[in-house]
Amino acid sequence: MNILIHDLENFDKRTMVTNDPDNTTIISDNGKIHPCICCFCCWVKTPGQCVINDGYNNMGLLISKCDRLVIISRCFYGSYSPFVHNVLDRSIPYILPYFRTNDGETHHKSRYGNNVMFTVCFYGNISDREKETARKLVVANGINLFARKTEISFYDKIEDIKGVL
Repeated sequence: MNILIHDLENFDKRTMVTNDPDNTTIISDNGKIHPCICCFCCWVKTPGQCVINDGYNNMGLLISKCDRLVIISRCFYGSYSPFVHNVLDRSIPYILPYFRTNDGETHHKSRYGNNVMFTVCFYGNISDREKETARKLVVANGINLFARKTEISFYDKIEDIKGVL
């Protein structure tokens, strides 16, 4: 299964998902997402599931079942758009609250043992400094998602993004 998280207002699945569209879950803004409240219930009280029941409460489990995770986001100061950032915050149950050391860095342990292919497509008028910040962020996110491969690309216009899956 593939997951595509995006912040696009006018989304054309046929343009973006050209390979196995029936096996792709699309996560988009339905106007109902609530921000993470940092209660950590998804780690200790309801392991693997967020307690906020707004349709985005199963993001950790959903990511655990995917082979490829693709994000399309406007670049905001070298980071994701508010909606995409919120979805990623709500995906915290994908990892465990316990830590491990990897290459001298401390990271959370894996809850599910899944190794996704992680692709991020940023769009907008992006400065070189923002691109550098975004590259570092995506690499760090790839490590935290236990990605087997991480890719990042930048686009000036949304229309240039095609066939990401």
